[in-house]
Amino acid sequence: MMRIRKELLVLTYVSIGTTLFFFLFINEEKSFRAFYLTFAISSMYSFFIGLGNHFVNELLNKKFPWSEATTKRAVLSIISLLVVNFLLVYVCNYINFVVFQKSATPEEFFSGKYNFTNWFMLNITLLISAFLHAKGFMDELKKTSKKEVVEQKLIAKSANAQFESLKNQLDPHFLFNSLNVLSSLIDENPVQAQKFTASMSKIYRYVLEQKDKELVTVEDEIEFAKIYCDLLKTRFEDSVNFEFHVDKEYLKKFVVPLSLQLLLENCIKHNLATSSKPLLIRIFTEADTLCIENNLQIREQIKESAGIGLANIVQRYSLLTKKNVFIEKSEDYFKVKLPILNDKPNAISTIVSDDDAIYERAKKRVKEIKGFYGNLISYCVVIPFLVVLNLITSPKNLWFYWPMLGWGIGVASHGLSVFAIGINWEEKKIREILEKENRNHGK
Repeated sequence: MMRIRKELLVLTYVSIGTTLFFFLFINEEKSFRAFYLTFAISSMYSFFIGLGNHFVNELLNKKFPWSEATTKRAVLSIISLLVVNFLLVYVCNYINFVVFQKSATPEEFFSGKYNFTNWFMLNITLLISAFLHAKGFMDELKKTSKKEVVEQKLIAKSANAQFESLKNQLDPHFLFNSLNVLSSLIDENPVQAQKFTASMSKIYRYVLEQKDKELVTVEDEIEFAKIYCDLLKTRFEDSVNFEFHVDKEYLKKFVVPLSLQLLLENCIKHNLATSSKPLLIRIFTEADTLCIENNLQIREQIKESAGIGLANIVQRYSLLTKKNVFIEKSEDYFKVKLPILNDKPNAISTIVSDDDAIYERAKKRVKEIKGFYGNLISYCVVIPFLVVLNLITSPKNLWFYWPMLGWGIGVASHGLSVFAIGINWEEKKIREILEKENRNHGK
């Protein structure tokens, strides 16, 4: 309601302004009747055309918002500008010349006598309507940019908190399991317990160093896994065997840290391991994945698992990359495939800092669009002035076509360079920029 009142107030001011202009500088008759007639005609044009475009724009905003269907909305806006304004101009001109001024009969009006007047008025109306549609787009763009930047920051902070929570599970989880192993060894083999303690200190140092990283090289993770396997071998001796077959080409690529340690723990925890039936655990590379496989010797679970290991790895990968962790299970073996990443992706912990860069790109995008609409607004203001000046000073020599055409081509080219209607935008509108960043980081 407030917006409609504002529109009506603006249209009233426009009506008064155009009335004063035509009455003071164009009309030869300076009488109250002439002023009243000029005001009625100006108000008719202003309110008919202004409100007509307003309601069409509002209807398109509800059905095809700029932020959700930009290309379709642009096409529909152009079509609506032409159709609606053509009808409005002809209706207004008919009422003006046939009803108010009585300077033409209906037959004369439709005979072609007023074609130039209709065409001239239509061009002026289209320029003003284009300005109104551009203003509506800018208003929605500002609201969308503010909303999306706030949402992106909230998403980034939430994702970062989630990732930190997952990483923080590793420290107490590893310590708890290691102390359980040590407790068992103290009773079974005190000498081995001492060796285990020394190895545990080295491993725990690695845990402390790597747990705050999103990714580590395959080489580092394999070296850690070998040390951890030695630690397990200390306890289980011949009951557990390990094999490593990792291609050198993958050593400098990346995986989630401590993933092998968690999966090794799962292998031990969920399977029986005895000297007569040893558990074989193989770690190898296969088609851009780091695999850990064990023969199935399912042990009966006394209590329900906490579910930290595999679930933790799956969640951390899902926050870092679109690639999935694959799980294969048969009657004979259980295999987990960890994606090997060629490069470090823009991980969750960098989203918060990258969010400022995203916002800067968004601001740059807004600046480009504002530059285009500044050009369009200037065109809408200057060209009508040149048309009026031309018709007043030399109506027989119509030179305004040239600046209108030349500048119009320039505005159209500027619009295509900014929006690239018909193909993808260079960075698309702000909503798409931010959603793309969110998809890249959140999958």
